[in-house]
Amino acid sequence: MTPASQRDQQLERVILELLAKRAEGATICPSEAARAVGGDEWRGEMDAARAAALRLVAAGDVDITQGGEVVDGASAKGPIRIRRRA
Repeated sequence: MTPASQRDQQLERVILELLAKRAEGATICPSEAARAVGGDEWRGEMDAARAAALRLVAAGDVDITQGGEVVDGASAKGPIRIRRRA
């Protein structure tokens, strides 16, 4: 397993762990996962965190939202939120 794929799996796991600690329907920002994995260098993990969220969407685990509405994360511009799929 390459370091990149290990990081990708870690980001997916962190996203799911963060969501598990929140109330049903609550969301997280991808930056929360990036901060958990990247520490002080978290900004460098933002693209990877968004990509991890997209993989979790494809797996049926989460939804990407903007303004409380589910959006296509691949084409979403600007800030997104991640929530557990109901």
